[in-house]
Amino acid sequence: MSELLSSAAPAIQWYPGHIAKAERSLTDNLAKVDLVIEVRDARIPTATGHPRLQRWISGKQHLLVLNRRDMIPKAAQDAWDAWFRSQGQTPWWSDAKAGTGVKQLQQAAIRAGDALNERRRSRGMRPRPVRALMLGFPNVGKSALINRLVRQKVVDSARRAGVTRSLRWVRLGQDLDLLDAPGVLPPRLDDQLAALRLALCDDIGQAAYDGEAVAMAFVQMLSGLEGTVASGVKPGLLESRYGVPVQPLESATSLADRPVHAVRNQDGAPVEPVHPLRPNAHGWLEAAAARHTSGDTARMAQRFLDDFRRGMLGPLALELP
Repeated sequence: MSELLSSAAPAIQWYPGHIAKAERSLTDNLAKVDLVIEVRDARIPTATGHPRLQRWISGKQHLLVLNRRDMIPKAAQDAWDAWFRSQGQTPWWSDAKAGTGVKQLQQAAIRAGDALNERRRSRGMRPRPVRALMLGFPNVGKSALINRLVRQKVVDSARRAGVTRSLRWVRLGQDLDLLDAPGVLPPRLDDQLAALRLALCDDIGQAAYDGEAVAMAFVQMLSGLEGTVASGVKPGLLESRYGVPVQPLESATSLADRPVHAVRNQDGAPVEPVHPLRPNAHGWLEAAAARHTSGDTARMAQRFLDDFRRGMLGPLALELP
């Protein structure tokens, strides 16, 4: 997986000025916040986890929301749910677009507020609305969740990174005040596999990467996940969708140069040698472009990525625990 992006492709990096500015403002507002509602992309739960999160939530209550649950298979949701619970974290699953899971999230936030106000009463202080920060990477659905919670469009929302550019408080009834923050990113994306997943899920700006390189890396990624039930990548997925099979990169005559792994039976005895073959992602993109976009590989790459982002390839999990 670490070699999915060609060495010739530039590294994926994106840290626009508005994010840097918003992060400074976020630091200034953290003292006012009681609860951090962290939103991640259910397709890539670890890639959308910010390395500074523990510093931001220090001493505060924390709710973890995995949004876009409709875009991953149920088996992947179950696997991640069990994994997070094993880490002592209760995940809240949502689909902000349809509103699924939003009521449960609101109730969890109010319960957290009730606990906070009970502590305030015990200290002789008056109760007040809970101040919650909605935090997460760009385009994971924070603003859409807020609009669902408020039941009206109070903040701009769109499925692209960088729509929210400044912090804004939103009143949610008498019990909860929400601070909507722009997407936050590490200043440097050192893990390029995670950066690739962010690019695929449109959780960073398109100026950060080469669309054709990312599309070809996606072909390789899907080939690696093919047949893994929890991932949702069915055998022959790309051929069934685009009418173009993914061919192996190497010919049969080059197998001698590939490492050999033995397939073993139940008794542990080798059955036959297996030579892992890399998919010819460049060849697939060219053939798909010839079939669908008059040979324009850039247009085909964009169509391929857009199809995934819109769910046209079916529910797919790009990360599994």
